[in-house]
Amino acid sequence: MATETETIQTLNADSLELQKFSELAHKWWDKNSEFKPLHDINPLRLDYIDAQVGLKGKRVLDVGCGGGILSESMFFSGADVTGIDLGEKALNVAKLHQFESGAKVDYQLISVEQLAKESPASFDVVTCMEMLEHVPHPASVVAACASLVKPGGSVFFSTINRNPKAYLYAVIGAEYVLNLLPKGTHDYAKFIKPSELSSWVRNAGLDLAGLRGMTYHPIKQYYALCDDVSVNYLMHTRLAA
Repeated sequence: MATETETIQTLNADSLELQKFSELAHKWWDKNSEFKPLHDINPLRLDYIDAQVGLKGKRVLDVGCGGGILSESMFFSGADVTGIDLGEKALNVAKLHQFESGAKVDYQLISVEQLAKESPASFDVVTCMEMLEHVPHPASVVAACASLVKPGGSVFFSTINRNPKAYLYAVIGAEYVLNLLPKGTHDYAKFIKPSELSSWVRNAGLDLAGLRGMTYHPIKQYYALCDDVSVNYLMHTRLAA
């Protein structure tokens, strides 16, 4: 298996992004750390995915799984889960956490593009959450996800819209005012409009099945799904049977 350095040099990855998350890897499962927002939104993501596809008994791939927050949740919802990431430290944290949680997720250090070459049309469900805005070529990730799902299967993406409101909320608000995320977590130029993601999805042969926004209520300190996709959003797509 390739080392993390070799993988970064040859595949669709940003070394600075991986280093940034690598330095925080030991905090993945600390719900009061920089990863608190991921823990807070995880029930929303899980419930949305499960409501659309019914995870029990499904073979699921979690692309950009990090420390395994969503991967474990899908496993405990009855899915057979594989989690992939290019961050070796994050994967080690995910593997170690299974000893505590009892989860049995198959974690692999491999790019989604490489896995698509090795195991096309192998999964009932593919998830790619909060990852597209951190890679150099997000359209390549979308295409690989489409290659990995079985006919009739579903692919879920979540990312951040690119507009002044998204910059105000996701960067200024989340990183500098509310301190929900470390400063520098996001690069506004890498944010993705739903129209752009929809275009990549169609080019990859997927059909749009659903689009939901996600909002944060700072006073009550909770997240909720909504119809407003101007900042964070979830996209559900399907591959025709």
